[in-house]
Amino acid sequence: MLDGRQRARRDFLRYLALSPLAASLRGDADEGEVIAAVGEAINVFDFREVAKKKLPPAHYGYLATGAGGDSTTRANRRGFDRYSLRVRRLVDVREIDTSVEILGARWASPISLAPIGNQAAFHPGGVGEAAYGAKAADALQILSTVANTAVEDVVEARGEPVWFQLYPTERWEITRALLKRAEGAGCPAVALTVDALGSNRETLKRWAKKDQRDCRVCHNRDAPNDVLRRKPLFADVDLAKMGRLSPLWMTWDYVRRLRDATSMKLLIKGIVTREDAELAVESGVDGIIVSNHGGRSEPSGRGTIESLPEVVEGAAGRIPVLMDGGIRRGTDVFKALALGADAVAMGRPYCWGLAAFGREGVEASLRLVQKEFALAMRQAGTVSVDKITRAYLAST
Repeated sequence: MLDGRQRARRDFLRYLALSPLAASLRGDADEGEVIAAVGEAINVFDFREVAKKKLPPAHYGYLATGAGGDSTTRANRRGFDRYSLRVRRLVDVREIDTSVEILGARWASPISLAPIGNQAAFHPGGVGEAAYGAKAADALQILSTVANTAVEDVVEARGEPVWFQLYPTERWEITRALLKRAEGAGCPAVALTVDALGSNRETLKRWAKKDQRDCRVCHNRDAPNDVLRRKPLFADVDLAKMGRLSPLWMTWDYVRRLRDATSMKLLIKGIVTREDAELAVESGVDGIIVSNHGGRSEPSGRGTIESLPEVVEGAAGRIPVLMDGGIRRGTDVFKALALGADAVAMGRPYCWGLAAFGREGVEASLRLVQKEFALAMRQAGTVSVDKITRAYLAST
């Protein structure tokens, strides 16, 4: 039998468990009802709830997981809460220009699709289906090395060349072949990923335990590089001689060698410090993507929005700086640009949309955030992207 103090404590703990604060600590502050049609979505989190219901547990776990205990994934979101907008008034905001120019190409907004592999785990059409959504929303798309759809088919679906994200291999001739194929498909830029050094993805493992399917049908763990065997880019590759993706011995000398081996613009994806940004510029790269792989690569507990200012300082305006990690709302985009990013890449939200409603879900996820971004610009009194500066942010 509980006494008065014990009952009061129990009731208080129940209140905390149901409060918005507890929800935000769990990462599900925007969790809501499961919508039945793409047009019912109020924000991108509505697509997450549908994806959670539709996807097999292991596949949802792959999409949701971070590294270790997900501390970096949570930090990617929490970091945005450290800034608030300083809005200005009495500005003529009837016309808002959200477009940006990145490496010589102009896009309707600074929001692009981040590279995510294995999208066929979310929808049978995979990244090709996402390309149709990107085309409808006029968004830049970055294609993963381990995409389930051939780069040529993605370019055709997108209607214009996409950027190519590169996981190099331990054998230079294979890496060079990947570059040549992307070049042949018309890709104008390649983003070398440098943070994929291995991670313990606990959330993925926990969700996989809930999956009652026989995963060996698709994943033969006894065969080396089995997952890669079904990737179009590796169709003609001798995987037994390939070694691992993302060699552990990569250095800045490798970056310079890659620079000399391709006609594509070269970006480095995974830079999070000022020192490495300075070295990137010295190595002749054409751009940087501030990224921690959506919190999947390392359990540093540091969000990319926190890393962004020092990377921008290191780049010193000499090359463009993009950022991914935690982008969920238009205000997130505004804050990233105010801290110096030239554009952002969004990952999980469009894959929630893909899993929920295919290409229409991808387009809707982009349009929802684009609309929120335009609204944030209007509220702040910034009529074009170049007007967004650090002066429009306050630290909380």
